[in-house]
Amino acid sequence: MSFVVVAPEVLAAAASDLAGIGSTLAQANAAALAPTTAVLAAGADEVSAAIASLFGAHGQAYQAVSAQMSAFHAQFMQALTGAGGAYAAAEAVNVSAAQSVEQDLLAAINARFERIFGRPLIGDGANGGPGQDGGPGGLLYGNGGNGGTSTTVGMAGGNGGAAGLIGNGGFGGGG
Repeated sequence: MSFVVVAPEVLAAAASDLAGIGSTLAQANAAALAPTTAVLAAGADEVSAAIASLFGAHGQAYQAVSAQMSAFHAQFMQALTGAGGAYAAAEAVNVSAAQSVEQDLLAAINARFERIFGRPLIGDGANGGPGQDGGPGGLLYGNGGNGGTSTTVGMAGGNGGAAGLIGNGGFGGGG
């Protein structure tokens, strides 16, 4: 099985670099248009006129090929930019799906612990409402929620929630 690894930001940078190259080539081709397609004969004889005509024809052929390459460059830029957008969209869908699976699994594990111990195994505690205590963090891992600041004069704010085995307790609310 083969894998493709693409970084959308690298594609965007490459498209930007290619746009600069295309712009530089367009300027060079515009500057070369008159001197290469309208070559003056070195003398008044037939040989000089034939050589000037030959060089002028080569200049016109170059300009025709240059126009085709410019069209190809524009199509390639469009394809590269579109591919970057498609890969970025695919990445967003994949990240969203992976996060959903992770959240569902964590919710299933935490539901049992909350039912038995009254707090999750993993996760931060919720911040308390006005004058309320902050929620405890997960038993294994999590920070306690901050206590709510009291809105009643003379009443203390809520306590910060307890931390898990790994984590920090929440800050107490002001009062």
